[in-house]
Amino acid sequence: MDISAFLGQSRVLIVAGKGGVGKTTMVAALAHLAARAGLSVLVVELEGRQGVATAFGSGDPLDYTGSVLKAAGVESIGDAHTGSSTAIPPGTVQARTITPDDALLEYLADHGLRRVSKRLMSSGIIDLVAGAIPGIRDILVLGKVKQIERSGIADLVLVDAPATGHTMTFLSSAGGLLDAARGGPIRAQAADVVQLLSDPRRCQVALVTLPEEMPVNEAVEAAYQLEDKVGIALGPVIINGCYPSLPGLDSPAEEAAVSAGVDLDPSLVSSLEAARRFRLTRQHLQEEQLQRLAHELPLAQLRVPFLFAETIGPGELDTLSDALAAGVHALPDRAEVPS
Repeated sequence: MDISAFLGQSRVLIVAGKGGVGKTTMVAALAHLAARAGLSVLVVELEGRQGVATAFGSGDPLDYTGSVLKAAGVESIGDAHTGSSTAIPPGTVQARTITPDDALLEYLADHGLRRVSKRLMSSGIIDLVAGAIPGIRDILVLGKVKQIERSGIADLVLVDAPATGHTMTFLSSAGGLLDAARGGPIRAQAADVVQLLSDPRRCQVALVTLPEEMPVNEAVEAAYQLEDKVGIALGPVIINGCYPSLPGLDSPAEEAAVSAGVDLDPSLVSSLEAARRFRLTRQHLQEEQLQRLAHELPLAQLRVPFLFAETIGPGELDTLSDALAAGVHALPDRAEVPS
């Protein structure tokens, strides 16, 4: 499948997964991949993490107004800010963080309450309202995502979702409020969010996991809950941290050394043998989980290699994006997204 066609299947892609599986890193890799394909990208960070900015080589913290992480033809710039309603040029990645407080301030300002909005916020009104209306914080954030999607400022909006447990509450809150509220602006906002989440041409979820038992279990469970309880479409599963197969591991270290005519210290041979057995065991367990995931969750898989790096920067981002691109190219073409 063509990269642009794959990333153009929905305008909003929510990236979700268990904590620790590299979800934020995959958001950065997808953003980099989309920009290389000539798409304009807006990354929305919901929990104040800075992993996306770091991956693009930026040391500046993300804020509500937005920062340019990558411009067309430029690796990373990170020190430029832009208006929230400005159209993003092709090949550019911008990122911003959205909190319920910021979303509420903007909502009040848009409805003629700019003068009192900050006073209401400082008085703790958001906490009072959140206690009286469960899910209102999530609706404020999702409503802002919906507004961004409708504005058309980016070809692709990538949302770095909370960890899987909170993601279910986060995405199902609109449906709960829609059932509970009889009318008014809150119900209208919830209805708009439900329309966004239930339209696969507007919004999909990409689950990220590791080729390990517990993350695979959680990914499978989350997938069925998202489809059944939220009614949101699922894209391919991104499997992070895959160990590539290495040739020559079938031969014990001592035999390999003799065959190569190399005289090694016995302690080194012992260490090499231990490493060989570990890698074989790791690859065997990994393959078991990949097959189980394919059996229990019939979705396409995009496999990303394990990187032996302490941090993810622009160089690692290139490697991860290349792996995603190879996986996307291997996917079959689809004439249209199923409704």
